[in-house]
Amino acid sequence: MVPLADLFNHKTGAEDVHFTAMSSNDESDTDVDGCNNDEGIVEEEALAQNSSIDMTALNNGNCNVSDLDSSSLSESDTSMLEMIMTKDVSSGSEVFNTYGILGNAALLHRYGFTEQDNSYDIVNIDMELVIQWCSSVFSDRHSRARVSLWRRLGYSVCGSQDSDYFEISFDGEPQIELLSLLHIMLLPDNAYHKLDLSVSVAGNYDESNGTTLLNGDIFPSKAFNMNNKSLLPKKVCDALLSLSDMRESLYGLKSIEDDIEALGRCSLIRERKLYHSLMLRINERKILQRLRNYASQPFKNKITNHGSPRKKLKRTTKKTS
Repeated sequence: MVPLADLFNHKTGAEDVHFTAMSSNDESDTDVDGCNNDEGIVEEEALAQNSSIDMTALNNGNCNVSDLDSSSLSESDTSMLEMIMTKDVSSGSEVFNTYGILGNAALLHRYGFTEQDNSYDIVNIDMELVIQWCSSVFSDRHSRARVSLWRRLGYSVCGSQDSDYFEISFDGEPQIELLSLLHIMLLPDNAYHKLDLSVSVAGNYDESNGTTLLNGDIFPSKAFNMNNKSLLPKKVCDALLSLSDMRESLYGLKSIEDDIEALGRCSLIRERKLYHSLMLRINERKILQRLRNYASQPFKNKITNHGSPRKKLKRTTKKTS
């Protein structure tokens, strides 16, 4: 199945053809039941070797599927490969297959290639990086206490054996778990102690509402609507900007423009590994740019909305005078 499927290039989420393996048990059973020797699908000698039927009885046409040993029949079963067109393709156009809904990191790791502007790309921000940021602003003790409360509220991170991390989507939107952690880390002490006490007394936290107001601080729950960015306070957005800069610094001194220029000079044929590594690197850095836009956009809107009336007032004053 794999060699035939690999004849087609991959396109994430936009394949034209789909491959599936199906057992030919039904057709084989039908052939055996009818003792249809004209079809030639089931070879008599092979069938006789894998059954308890005497070869003489088989040659005489006295075959009965009930006489076949079921385990022996399963050994002689074959599978067929079915290729299905999922949509119409114009004549002369390339036909694409898909290896799954995968981001570039997974594609590069498993298959050795990447896609430009892969909408399933993500960027990971390690929990260690978040704690490092918090400790630089407050203290190690502050970080440990706030992370502990965050976990007691029922939140958790993505993770593997090596690290815990938060995901930033292709559109630059952070996980709600990261936003919640930043909210808790930035809560004033009185709001933090009030929340800590309520969790200790209740033993859990009511997440039925989208947000909870604690002394003027909006705290998002897991039901928080990611599109409602107006609920993000400025200090949380500033934290996201700082985290994006820290994550960006892991790529070294070269800018994304330098990487794009290097990709333009790179040969896909002669420098395949370098080409796809640069493609992954550039796509991840573009996601970090979108994260910065996500964090700064609400305040651009606020400035614009507040600035317009003042400009109109000045123009009106000039006309009046």
